[in-house]
Amino acid sequence: MRRFLCLFALAVSACNVAIEPASQSAPVVQAPRVQGMAPGEARSAFATVSRRVEPVAERECRSRTQGLNCDFLIRIDPNPNAAPNAYQSLDRSGRPVITFTQRMLGQIANHDELAFVMSHEAAHHIRGHLARQAQNSALVSAGAGLITALAGGGSSSVSTAQDIGGFVGARTYSKDFELEADELGTIITHKAGYRPSIGVRFFNRLPDPGDRFLGSHPANPDRVRVVQATIDRYGLN
Repeated sequence: MRRFLCLFALAVSACNVAIEPASQSAPVVQAPRVQGMAPGEARSAFATVSRRVEPVAERECRSRTQGLNCDFLIRIDPNPNAAPNAYQSLDRSGRPVITFTQRMLGQIANHDELAFVMSHEAAHHIRGHLARQAQNSALVSAGAGLITALAGGGSSSVSTAQDIGGFVGARTYSKDFELEADELGTIITHKAGYRPSIGVRFFNRLPDPGDRFLGSHPANPDRVRVVQATIDRYGLN
C-alpha cells in the first residue's frame, strides 16, 4: 500500500501540471455571522434579485452551451436551521437548482452581493462543473484502483484506493472551478444590472481558506483578483 500511495501521489502531481490554471469549485459559499439584511428585507431582496438574474443566467446558458437544461429554479431552503450556504444542484429531471439557506440570506449585505453569489452559482451550472467534477472523480478513482491492482493489492486495497482516488479527483480541480464561476458570475452580475465591484466585497467577510492541499475553495485574494481582472477586461463596474 505504501508503494501505491507514492505512485498515486505522482499521478496526481502529473494531472496538476497538465491542466492549465483556471478554476474549480464546489457549489458552496459560506460566511461567518455578520450584520446583514433583516429577514423581511432579505426575502424581498431575494425576490427582486432572482427576477433579474434568472433570465440573464438563462440567456448566458443558452448562448454558451448546447443541449444543456437552462431553466433555472432559484429557491430558498425552507429549513430555518440550515447552515449559511448557497449552492447549485440538479433535480431529478436535470433542471438546475440554485438554493440559498435562510441564514445565508441573513449574512448578505445588499442586492449587489446577493446578485453576485446567485450569478456565481448559475455559472457553476453553465460551466458544467458538477459533471466535470464527477468525471474527474471517476477517472482518478479508476486509475487509483488500477495502480493498486498492478502493485499486487487485494480487493480490499483496491476498493480503498478507489475511494481515496474518487475523493482526490473530486477535489483536485475544485479551486479552478470556483475561479471559473467567479469570472462568469462577474459577467452575469453586470448584465443583470448589478455591480460586481460591490458584490465581490462579500469575500471580505469570508474566512480565508488559504491555499490548502485538496481544499475546495481558493484563497479569497485570488478570487478578488479574478473578479477585478474580469471587471477591467470588459469595462464593467
